[in-house]
Amino acid sequence: MPRPKQNRKISNPPLMQGFKPYGIPRSKLSSVSLLYDEYEAIRLLDYEGLNQDQAAARMNVSRPTLTRIYEQARRTIALALVEGKMIHIEGGNVQFDKEWFRCRRCYKLIGGIENHVRCKDCNSFGNDELIPINSEEK
Repeated sequence: MPRPKQNRKISNPPLMQGFKPYGIPRSKLSSVSLLYDEYEAIRLLDYEGLNQDQAAARMNVSRPTLTRIYEQARRTIALALVEGKMIHIEGGNVQFDKEWFRCRRCYKLIGGIENHVRCKDCNSFGNDELIPINSEEK
């Protein structure tokens, strides 16, 4: 019996919830899921330019585990690009550094309930408009 997966540390969730191919209506597209830990591996290795040892330490996983996560992320992104699929960024076995919320109206990310301020695009203001991202963990 395999041991349970350890939570992967994520500093902050992605600004967007996903991507879709240009010019094709959403209703005609199928989708693939990119997990938060796969997104974080891409962000740390390709965007921030960290080496695998540094990225693995930040995510609280071993280097071989990071390599597996990274390879799966690359396969998912390649599949979406080649086959014209939407990418949903969601879920996974992750632990965020703090509580994160997304506004139901403008989809803006808010790090911590105490940092919630009314944005110019929202007509109403209140904590009931916030969707907790941390509770989406699977």
